[in-house]
Amino acid sequence: MFLSIIIPIYNEENSIIDVLGKLTRLKFPSFVEKKEIIVVDDFSSDDSLTKIKNFIPDNEDISLYIHQTNRGKGAAVRTGLENAKGDVYLIQDADLELDPEDIPRMLNAMKDLNVEFVNGSRFLPGIDRPLHSYRRYLGNRFFTFLTSLIVNVKLTDMACGYKLIKKNLLYNFILREDRFGFESELIIKALRVKRNNVAEIPVNYFPRNEGEGKKFKNLDAIKILWVIIKYGLLRLN
Repeated sequence: MFLSIIIPIYNEENSIIDVLGKLTRLKFPSFVEKKEIIVVDDFSSDDSLTKIKNFIPDNEDISLYIHQTNRGKGAAVRTGLENAKGDVYLIQDADLELDPEDIPRMLNAMKDLNVEFVNGSRFLPGIDRPLHSYRRYLGNRFFTFLTSLIVNVKLTDMACGYKLIKKNLLYNFILREDRFGFESELIIKALRVKRNNVAEIPVNYFPRNEGEGKKFKNLDAIKILWVIIKYGLLRLN
């Protein structure tokens, strides 16, 4: 397996080096023969880009791509995918809300269950987690329930940032969403290709609030609802 880890980043100067450090030190399963880390800076206005550039020279597996305007997480992921050389792609957020230590379990699940898509879940039992916003939890549960109903697959966490997908599956559809609706679009379109081709595993979650850099706003929830309707109910491509 050649694993491409894609990190979209926007103003994460306090966490990006920790994320990169964890990924470079992580022990991957033996079947991961090669890996690369692709960082896509989405026009950060803080010191993120400088820190990344200082970190890269000592790590030949890391490459950096830079957007000249802020285009959104989905657009940054697409830039990473367009430049990825691997046959399996992992999306890694840059904010440390999700723990890279969970990546080997996701890879093992993909191999052992012989699926092409592994979705992380912050709500499956088996891992102790700190409490977080109840309103956001309810919103995500509603969107996950709606998506599950539409695609006829029981999901527990549609919006989790950890998504592991094989290149062969991804090439069956085109991703179009630029911002937070990207996660919804990806999982809906993947499940429309092959319904019994996804697994969910519990992942650690360390939530932060807006004061700590949380970028998701209430308006984004309305946009995600439209994405679910657009690609789920209306089945647009």
